[in-house]
Amino acid sequence: MIKKVIVSLIVTGLGIGVLAYEYRTDILLYVVTNQDRPENAPTINISWKTGPETAEIPASERPPNIIFILADDLGINDISTFGGGVAGGAVTTPSIDAIAHEGALFTQAYAGNATCAPSRAMIMTGRYPTRTGYEFTPVPRGMGRLVTIIGNEMDTGLPPAYYDRETDEQQPDYLDKGLPTEEVTVAEVLKKKGYHTVHIGKWHMGMSAGMAPNDQGFDETLTMNGPLFLEENDPNVVNAKLDFDPIDKFLWARGRFSSTFNGGAPFEPGGYVTDYWTDESLKVIEANKNRPFFLYLAHWGVHTPLQATKEDFEAVGEIKPHRLRVYAAMVRSLDRSVRRIVEKLEQEGLAENTIIIFSSDNGGAGYLGLPEVNAPYRGWKVTMFEGGIRAPIFMKWPAKIAEGTKVDTPVAHIDLMPTMAAAAGAALPQGVEIDGLNLLPLATGTGTIERVNDALFWQSGYLRVVRAGDWKLQVEGRQNKKWLYDLESDPTEQLNLAEVRPDKLAELQALLDEHAASSRGPLYPYTTEGPIAIDKTLADKIVPGDEVVYWPN
Repeated sequence: MIKKVIVSLIVTGLGIGVLAYEYRTDILLYVVTNQDRPENAPTINISWKTGPETAEIPASERPPNIIFILADDLGINDISTFGGGVAGGAVTTPSIDAIAHEGALFTQAYAGNATCAPSRAMIMTGRYPTRTGYEFTPVPRGMGRLVTIIGNEMDTGLPPAYYDRETDEQQPDYLDKGLPTEEVTVAEVLKKKGYHTVHIGKWHMGMSAGMAPNDQGFDETLTMNGPLFLEENDPNVVNAKLDFDPIDKFLWARGRFSSTFNGGAPFEPGGYVTDYWTDESLKVIEANKNRPFFLYLAHWGVHTPLQATKEDFEAVGEIKPHRLRVYAAMVRSLDRSVRRIVEKLEQEGLAENTIIIFSSDNGGAGYLGLPEVNAPYRGWKVTMFEGGIRAPIFMKWPAKIAEGTKVDTPVAHIDLMPTMAAAAGAALPQGVEIDGLNLLPLATGTGTIERVNDALFWQSGYLRVVRAGDWKLQVEGRQNKKWLYDLESDPTEQLNLAEVRPDKLAELQALLDEHAASSRGPLYPYTTEGPIAIDKTLADKIVPGDEVVYWPN
């Protein structure tokens, strides 16, 4: 009864200032956890639509199947292709590596953004958020306020975070924030070409008003409906909670183990979600082996909350600390997913004429408290330093791309939509400005690409970035900071040249201003501004002199 009374006071904005921090946090999380949510049904047997019983055209003569596998928050150094691997190489990624080694490795590849949702929208559309307006990552109602309150109470040494309650209360509902239905996705483009299109996993681009996967070109969708990989008390799970991270506290409090199929009622997934989504992906391949298909497998791994199966946890060995061992086990399951998909293609005789693309939505997160995930690059997810936006782009297509191909040209997520369309022989949508470029000439060694001003752009509110050639400028508006780097000589961004190269600063600033001038503006404003230490994880104490960047969302 006492807890319910205090909850009522907090909800009405009274009494919160007199509560002890730990108890106040518990109550806030109690409020979040006990919001009304539909109960899960038991696991269902999904009946995927089946193509022709026999192939009218041999697989080698059809347009290629396309499988796009997207990891979540996978640090660039967690992929052993780049010389690292988790825990100093104790856990490698041989199956992910094979996509790069047996096809094309883009050595300077970038995510569309340093958080997930804008990157996903750029992958789907090939367009910058300055055109779509989809600039920020939607979060569930209450999350911004809760994370700001808890973060500001923690003894981290960081400057304060900011939360705009009035603006937040005027925002659309979480499920109403997404990629506008009038945007044309790669799934819609491929569907017009006769592809059967399937989405499995995370979506995070809206679920109403024509924004759900089924409304954006996907014939079928098995969609993530909660952040847990398994129930917290499942006998086969090993959990690692991050007491220093407000986001982690929110995810555990709000978390559920849940999926939906084609917009239906929520149900319990059929196992650890990385493995379960892979199981269902294999069924999709089986069901569509006699017709061209597009499978977008958007894994939740290796995002927090950190959860692994006991089998994977035991397999990675005695790694310390505990959270790193659980994380390593999650990477192991992600790599296994890639191996199983490749093996299934080989079994079905589809491997030669299937293009597999592997990427991550952004860099590894500093709130993991794991300092090596993005080494040697500075920064994390929710920063625009290289650690936040460097991402793998690996592309395997045995029929067209030679083994061991390396491409040094800078590329990004906006290039994937026109690349997949070109592979399928599909026309890009008419009357739509596509910012990305077809990467197949680079991957196949048949040509080059020409980008306007040789420039790539990133943006999140007042945090704006351009890379033009080997030069990169980052501008952060809250603190009026500018960072200018020559990435050819300084790829890890150690020497800020903003004061000593005013000529380059002015040149790149002009590109940023021109890019901003063409922007339609965001679909909805940001409501939080969070400080992120560039060179320390959230588990580390920040001291005077440590560089901090603010992230608006």
